[in-house]
Amino acid sequence: MTVGVLALQGDFEAHAKACERAGLGRAHEVRLVADLAAVDALILPGGESTTISKGLARTGLDAAIRERIARGMPVLGTCAGAILLALRVEPHGVPTLAALDVTAVRNAYGTQVDSFASALDADASEGLAGLRAVFIRAPRLTALGPQVEVLARVDGDPVLVRQGHVLAATFHPELTDDPRVHQLLSRAR
Repeated sequence: MTVGVLALQGDFEAHAKACERAGLGRAHEVRLVADLAAVDALILPGGESTTISKGLARTGLDAAIRERIARGMPVLGTCAGAILLALRVEPHGVPTLAALDVTAVRNAYGTQVDSFASALDADASEGLAGLRAVFIRAPRLTALGPQVEVLARVDGDPVLVRQGHVLAATFHPELTDDPRVHQLLSRAR
């Protein structure tokens, strides 16, 4: 599988390194529609969701990514990437890819100074027991549709979810040495 990392904004380099740790090989940077055509799966990194959304629209990647997701391309969105996958966004919604039946509540865990790391209550059957996560201005996922499966929670709130081949984490798995969230991408076909 050839994995791409959206490289418009955010820490896409950390995701590329995480892909290597996860045994997914060297990730390709995706900045243009032509770059997207060369990958089998895509990671949407954290960053600032409004800025990334505008970049997607400016480059035409928004329509191209929607089309690839509709055809079954596995995708992982982390933090702002999770917001961009959501069907609904609160407050001050941004244009999204509308690929995941959830509402993403932006900055629900506070500002940058409220960042934290936490052990997650994770699905042992998915091999996620003992998973720790870093939250930075993280969104909260609410109003999950019936097809959305919760893989991990923190304080009862879903923080890692899957709907078919679409995965979303409200945290930053690229900031730890644990490869398991990125490895889920290879099983999301």
